[in-house]
Amino acid sequence: MKLLEKILNVLARLLSGVLYPLFAPTYGMLLFCAGLSPLIGNQLPLTAWLISVGMTFLLTLFIPLTAIMIRIRRGKIADIYITDPAQRTVPYLYTLVGYGFWCYFVVQVLHAPVYVSLVVIGATVALALVMLINRWWKISAHLAAMGGLVGGVMSHLMMGNSAPVWLPLLLMAVSLLLMYARIYLRAHDPLQVIAGFLLGLIMTLIPNCILSYVV
Repeated sequence: MKLLEKILNVLARLLSGVLYPLFAPTYGMLLFCAGLSPLIGNQLPLTAWLISVGMTFLLTLFIPLTAIMIRIRRGKIADIYITDPAQRTVPYLYTLVGYGFWCYFVVQVLHAPVYVSLVVIGATVALALVMLINRWWKISAHLAAMGGLVGGVMSHLMMGNSAPVWLPLLLMAVSLLLMYARIYLRAHDPLQVIAGFLLGLIMTLIPNCILSYVV
């Protein structure tokens, strides 16, 4: 049993690391540029492809994660997952600023399709809500990010675009595994992971539901 517990612990930590919340925007942009959206994928030259992913990585991952690491070195944060909700406000503010510039980049510089812009804006709003909610309740940022990724793919399909039929199912399965991992590690309770996932999903999917109804 101890060996099984060690294996489950390693797998749960590995999954939590691979699906660290700040990775989600870069994963999403990689999916779009890999062909999910022909308007910002294969029809663009390699330079534009690299700029799209590179700027997303810089604004939503590298800069916020660097700020978090600096605060860890200064003893302001206990660990990279910021398990203490009281320590999350300042890192979230850094991240929110990065997401704000990412919104500007996607909408004004990249000129992405409207539904992509709505997903990006929705993900930023979800982050702001997670930051606000965490002042009173430890909602899962991991699952909010994963819900946003699922919402982005579902929005893509809703707009009549093509995508591998297995992709949404795979993301949902991974989301369930991540829920279990966060609960197993005692980082969250079931309600916190479900609420996080639904928050990310709703913020990225509902705006495009309204858009598809209007259009």
